[in-house]
Amino acid sequence: MPNKKAKSTESKSVAQPRRRKTDNPVESIKQSILQHLTYTLARDEGGATPRDWFWATSMAVRDRVLDRLIETQSLHNSKNVRRAYYLSLEYLMGRLLISTLQNTGEYDHAQQALAELGVSWEPIRRAEDDMGLGNGGLGRLAACFLDSMATLDLPAIGYGINYEFGLFRQAFDENGNQIEHPDSWMLDGTPWEISHPENSQTIQLYGEVENIFDDSGNYRPMWVNTQELVGMPYDIPIPGYGTKTVNILRLWSSHATEPLDLTKFNEGGYVEAVREKATRETVSKVLYPNDKTENGKELRLVQQYFFVACSLRDMIRRHFRANGNSWDNFADKVTVQLNDTHPAIAVAELMRLLVDDERLEWDRAWDIVTSTFAYTNHTLLPEALEKWGVSLFERVLPRHLQIIFEINRRHLENVADKWPGDLEKLQACSIVEEGGEKQLRMAHLAVVGSHAVNGVAALHTVLLKANLFPQFDELFPGKFRNKTNGITPRRWLLDCNPRLAELITATLGHENWVRDLDQLQDLVPHADQNAFQQKFMAIKRQNKVGLARLIQEACGVEVSPDALFDVQIKRLHEYKRQHLNLLHIIALYRRLLQNPDLDVVPRVFVFAAKAAPGYELAKNIIRAINVIGTHINNDTRINGKLKVVFPPNYRVSLAERIIPASDLSEQISTAGKEASGTGNMKLALNGSLTIGTLDGANVEIREEVGEENIFIFGKTVEEVEALNGHGYNPYDCYYADDELRAVVDWLGSDYFTPGEHHAFAPLHHTLLDGGDPYKVLADFRSYSDAQLAVDAAYRDQKRWARMAILNTAKVGKFSSDRTISEYAEDIWKLSPVPVA
Repeated sequence: MPNKKAKSTESKSVAQPRRRKTDNPVESIKQSILQHLTYTLARDEGGATPRDWFWATSMAVRDRVLDRLIETQSLHNSKNVRRAYYLSLEYLMGRLLISTLQNTGEYDHAQQALAELGVSWEPIRRAEDDMGLGNGGLGRLAACFLDSMATLDLPAIGYGINYEFGLFRQAFDENGNQIEHPDSWMLDGTPWEISHPENSQTIQLYGEVENIFDDSGNYRPMWVNTQELVGMPYDIPIPGYGTKTVNILRLWSSHATEPLDLTKFNEGGYVEAVREKATRETVSKVLYPNDKTENGKELRLVQQYFFVACSLRDMIRRHFRANGNSWDNFADKVTVQLNDTHPAIAVAELMRLLVDDERLEWDRAWDIVTSTFAYTNHTLLPEALEKWGVSLFERVLPRHLQIIFEINRRHLENVADKWPGDLEKLQACSIVEEGGEKQLRMAHLAVVGSHAVNGVAALHTVLLKANLFPQFDELFPGKFRNKTNGITPRRWLLDCNPRLAELITATLGHENWVRDLDQLQDLVPHADQNAFQQKFMAIKRQNKVGLARLIQEACGVEVSPDALFDVQIKRLHEYKRQHLNLLHIIALYRRLLQNPDLDVVPRVFVFAAKAAPGYELAKNIIRAINVIGTHINNDTRINGKLKVVFPPNYRVSLAERIIPASDLSEQISTAGKEASGTGNMKLALNGSLTIGTLDGANVEIREEVGEENIFIFGKTVEEVEALNGHGYNPYDCYYADDELRAVVDWLGSDYFTPGEHHAFAPLHHTLLDGGDPYKVLADFRSYSDAQLAVDAAYRDQKRWARMAILNTAKVGKFSSDRTISEYAEDIWKLSPVPVA
């Protein structure tokens, strides 16, 4: 099983790197930039474009990172360290130039070098494309975690897929509809990836299982007649901040085992000759293929197995290259975190490798597997827990199906021992869901096959144990624990809000807060100081001026930076309730039409979100926001008091512009539906006040910042459950509230879409006849009242400034450094290994 050839190849990389010796770091990086411009890109200074300068600068800083990477890997290999391996189908990395420069301490040097070369910094910064390796919070969390692992000197490697195309590039047509274009982020390549073909892995798919007995008469099932797929690894260096540690994110690209059928090619069948190559490379082409079709489901399953199988082989290769390592100490050196259910097939794959290839006894193999894996759950929505039809699974991974059935058989024996004769418990705990077509419940497999399962916010973990997996919590006492999510302060304050970062550093007299966010608590005494408030709010206004400029460019709408910027940026989903926000906007608009002299704080409502291509209701909500927003923006009767904008193509680099400029953070999901959220943390860190329900991490944000510095509304988890238990009828709310009834009726009319009577029928239907599953109408009045409190608070700018400062000062808990430290201590049992 271990790849001996790979061992000898990689041993070359452990030699001590050559260290640059220079007394002038600015001159050094300047010469590196010019060298790459000339000899890597073949450009001269006079004709170089901003993209050329971006590439040359990135390659120059990459050189320095690679020195540290070689030194880090050499140290880890020589010490035979225990490593954490993070398996995630998404990594929303965004742009890497600024974060890499900041983390390596080269930011000021590079800026000065470029200035001396007469090159403007801003066009270079904007020349970088966002990496299309993720979709939403799951991928951005994974990126934050990688940054923190390196910053904390933890030996760790991330594994994922090197998608050629991201989710999609979003645009809007003239009618406000979402249009999806290919996100070809790799079209011009990227300076950050390093290929390692010597570490390629070959995996099997499809085929069938033959029943074979060995020479000793033992049953040995053989997976035969398979198709092969090659995974080519590409590494992205991940430097820590304020440390020399550089870890890697290893991404797999799929290739055919043979580039083409030469016989067919020579016979003139050119298309047929490359057909296998094209088919195999499809596996790493697109992030999240549409799984509404059977082909889409199959491709998604293949993607998941492909990256997991390649990654496990790579971990095993790394383990066995060290003298003295064996299967006996595998779980002592390897700890694997499953980020959501997408990598859950790793449980069955490692069992297959151990039982079939390594011929280990089942119990010994299972002990290795369960000691190795840990699982992070990210959802409270039962419908979002991944399942695979047995027939599809058997076609793609027939041997793995047998192994999962055997895992389930043994698991259910334990369940039956715990609850003799309890059929209901057996059904609830079974990995295989009966009834109709049999399905494999991947979350159940992840729970059974892991030694630790964690939620991502305190409330989420409580509900995970009480509602989603109560039987498992009872069956495996102590297995479930909480690890509240966090965000990296490097990306989400130091990089994206440099003015505020400079103010904080100047006020505290040091930069230690960048590695220890709890030190922001020292800002609390400054919250009441007039001079500090003025500086803080002046920075906020500068950020709003910049966002106003972006809005003008992206949306063609002029907005005032003196208005309250009310922001809701997150994936478009019913439970996140962008439509509750929209109903309030329509209500405000109606109030102003009926009383043009109504004294309201001018607001700019900023939305940014993508809806999944097949999610028709979400796309209808997007259209409603765009159409109604355009109508409001062009209605002179309200004197510009309300503006609604929806910059297209939400991504990390857009969030980095919106978040520092936000005044109000909309975190309004139905209580009990959001696992955690991280946008709420990013916005609060940047001095945006939260209006939100007691859901996800909002609960803990309130605990940290204080009830007086957050706007909480809506029904609690218990009240939502009681409402469901008594039989919720949205018409009761509709008839009890005159304004709500008028707003819902207005939305359902053709007023905003003359001649198109049913434009928003799907949205209107879900609110009333569809049963209002996410309690939008039930929370409308409470939400509207909370918005009145927001209006009153914003009028008192001194009070608002104090609240905003305290939000920044008191959210140190939500650093991903704290989260990763807890993972390392409680789950991974991983110690820092500083690089001298």
